[in-house]
Amino acid sequence: MKKQLAGKCFKAAFVGLVLLILYAPILLLAVYSFISTDIIGQAGTFSLQHYVKLFGDPIILEMIGNTLLLAFLAAFLSTVLGTLGALGMFYCKKRVKAVLHGASQIPVINAEIVTALALAITFVVVGIGKSYFTMLIGHMVICTPFVVLSVMPKLKQMDNSLYEAALDLGASPFKALWKVVLPQIVPGVISGFMLAITLSLDDYIVTVYTRPNGFETISTYVFNATMRGNAHTAETLSSFWALTTIIFLVIVLFVVCSNLVGRKKKEATK
Repeated sequence: MKKQLAGKCFKAAFVGLVLLILYAPILLLAVYSFISTDIIGQAGTFSLQHYVKLFGDPIILEMIGNTLLLAFLAAFLSTVLGTLGALGMFYCKKRVKAVLHGASQIPVINAEIVTALALAITFVVVGIGKSYFTMLIGHMVICTPFVVLSVMPKLKQMDNSLYEAALDLGASPFKALWKVVLPQIVPGVISGFMLAITLSLDDYIVTVYTRPNGFETISTYVFNATMRGNAHTAETLSSFWALTTIIFLVIVLFVVCSNLVGRKKKEATK
């Protein structure tokens, strides 16, 4: 009994240590986002100056707006394309499915810098200059394969006989797909959409190689602030402590709400 208790305590302590190592940097930024200092390690008093600076700077707000708009647009288009691609691969012949599935996973396995260089060279050869369109295409290239990865397991888990039954009852292929198949794979589609948003928000390399001049996202803006020493961005870098805290809290709130909804659904089905 004592050995079992000691084993549980050791496992709990190990998991707690791992979580502490993972989240300590974020928690540190969250704490200093409420302290009146621009340098981590310096003492200060409780203050909301970083949040005031974050929401009071039009350049930062424009950068955040650019990032969010690009992420949601790329995620939406990638989700549509990835879902259609997963459906096409699922219902095609086995050999063709294997080839298409392998090709769709190349951007996942491939180094991101290789993908970015390939995109940049392709746009130059085709004669397309860097623009919002090229940047959007670049984000879709890295997001779409992950949508396929999220949707395919749900397609394999669904009851395919329902689709065939709908066809036998007179439904058109499109109507059977919309009314029968799509509702069964909605969780995978949502997961793919959320994953695509995360990848787009986090991307730096593809953005740098495909973005138009003067367009800033969170990743490029932070890089300019920390590496190039731009005067304006260096002064406002501490406001990103507040942005980090807000993003972290939103994610935590989303995860908690998702778990609560999932538990309620399980309890309702019992």
